[in-house]
Amino acid sequence: MYNTYWALILPGAVGVYNVIVARTFFQTTIPEDLFEAGQLDGCSDFRFLMSVVLPLSKPIIAVLVMFYAVGHWNSYFGPMIYLADKQLYPLQIVLRNILVQNQFDSQMMMDVASMEQQKGLAELIKYAVIVISSLPMLILYPFIQKHFVKGVMIGAIKG
Repeated sequence: MYNTYWALILPGAVGVYNVIVARTFFQTTIPEDLFEAGQLDGCSDFRFLMSVVLPLSKPIIAVLVMFYAVGHWNSYFGPMIYLADKQLYPLQIVLRNILVQNQFDSQMMMDVASMEQQKGLAELIKYAVIVISSLPMLILYPFIQKHFVKGVMIGAIKG
């Protein structure tokens, strides 16, 4: 799996917190009576899952997709370890490399004005990289926000 995308996807495929949230959602949202009614009508377990559970589970699916998307989007340590080919690097690694290359050593520069200009440019690039890396998640969130709020509230453990 070294140097493939599977090395990034499989280790974080199932999170315990997400399983607990999903389980709580299913226990509180899908009544047992619905399953019994499906069995009386001759519905198999797979058909019940596809015809009843999945349409009722759109909020929790949206929440889990968002959790996993943000988690994988922000990760850069895993790709640094598991990917050797620079063509496979995700955006976060590329942006990190830009930030690392943009740092300068104050001992190497003698001119104060040039050093201040270089420092200002480094700060500008750093903030631009932060905005660029956040933009896809900011664009995605409004489309699933209605499901996200509902899914988190329904799937939360009630006490």
